[in-house]
This record gives sequence, C-alpha cells and structure tokens, in this order.
Amino acid sequence: MPVPSARRAVAQRGHDATARIARAAARELRRRGVPARAAAALRQRRPVADQAELGADGRLANLSGAIAAVGSAVPLLAAAPVVLVDDLMTTGASLAVAAGALAAAGGRVVGAAVVAGPHDSPND
Repeated sequence: MPVPSARRAVAQRGHDATARIARAAARELRRRGVPARAAAALRQRRPVADQAELGADGRLANLSGAIAAVGSAVPLLAAAPVVLVDDLMTTGASLAVAAGALAAAGGRVVGAAVVAGPHDSPND
C-alpha cells in the first residue's frame, strides 16, 4: 500500500512514484504466485509543508493528522495484512503516520518496503 505523496510533489514529478513502485511490486509478487494488491487506501487530508528542511520532530508534526484511510478501504484493511511502500525513508515519520492511520481504520501493518534511505556514513 503506497504512502500518499503530496499533490504538489506528484504534480512536479508528473507521476506518483510511490504508487508506481507499489503497483510494480504487487505485479511481481502476483507473478510469483503471491496474492498481492497495491491499493490506494490512504489519502492526504490536508496540505503539508515541504519536508526537505525539517528534522524528525518537525516531519512528524507536519504530517500529524494529515494522512487518513479512505473509508471504502476499511473492508480491504480488515481482510489482509498491509505492507506500506514508500520511495524514500529519511526519518520514518511518513511511515509512522501512515501506519497509525491504517491502524485507526482497523488495518494491520506487518512491514514496510522502501527504495532508498538515509546515508549515515561516508564509509557505508
């Protein structure tokens, strides 16, 4: 299940990268015989600030209450465990807020898949 991107970011990129990643992953899992679906069960309820200059606490405050489960997704959330998908994990705030929104709607998050994360050390 993709973590929703800000409308502004989708417009700037010309596509929703996270949704595309989730759909591609679900297709590959189904090809291998694993039942999977990339459902757009989350949405942004309000605009959020650009997070590029925010630290962990600022990102969490910025996203708090901004992501919610789509009402029509509640039966799907009750039927199967969820793996969140995000294109980039910096502090984990987006994943934490998305997981909280899913839990509030009765979903069970069992993991997260991200494409990239922070580079902690020049020796990594």
